[in-house]
Amino acid sequence: MLRSSLFVTVWMLTGCVAGVISIALWPLPFRRRYDTIMLWNRFTVWWARACCGIDFQVECRQPPSGPCVILSKHQSTWETMYLPYHFGPASTVLKRELLRIPFFGWGLAMLRPVPIDRGSPIRALKKVKARGRQRLAEGNNLLVFPEGTRVPAGQVGNYARSGADIACAAGVPVVPVAHNAGECWPKRGIRKYPGTVSVVIGAPIDTEGRSSREITQQVKAWIEAQIAAMPPARKR
Repeated sequence: MLRSSLFVTVWMLTGCVAGVISIALWPLPFRRRYDTIMLWNRFTVWWARACCGIDFQVECRQPPSGPCVILSKHQSTWETMYLPYHFGPASTVLKRELLRIPFFGWGLAMLRPVPIDRGSPIRALKKVKARGRQRLAEGNNLLVFPEGTRVPAGQVGNYARSGADIACAAGVPVVPVAHNAGECWPKRGIRKYPGTVSVVIGAPIDTEGRSSREITQQVKAWIEAQIAAMPPARKR
């Protein structure tokens, strides 16, 4: 608990500093701005390992050759720190409310995210689809958590089809990502647990001539099967 409290304190303080610095980076070209802000993400992943003993191992089946839509399991905050720099530059589909958080939201806004306005679901989906295609056309990957919110380790959420729908409309592949970060960095509470997070990045899935429903079902089955086969992340 002591280590977890230290981690959160340093993480929040450095996040405030990163948020202030991100405002000063606004005039820079997007890629330079993105890579600079990602230093804080990299620090967070390193600090989780150094302070709380949260290590990780990554298996990548086949790296994508161009822009793609990444559909990832969502158990924790850890993957929101790691995946944006692993797949960078990546625009993340996220709740609009996150952009209103002081410091943290400022940094997010500099990364060309795709915000969702949950107050108007139908209009929001249309805007997300249009903005997502725009980001892909700009050369960014699109990071989507199809479950929408963090789901505790061992549970399965409802996989929305919006990410696959964008991929089909844009004619780009889908890359599934499975992990068990929620075992070490749970959804609730500040306590972190030492261990090794397993991350498996699947081969790109071609979307040509396929429906978003079919692709989403394939992604869900693959991700959940991979997680079921993973060794426990948390040290016993």
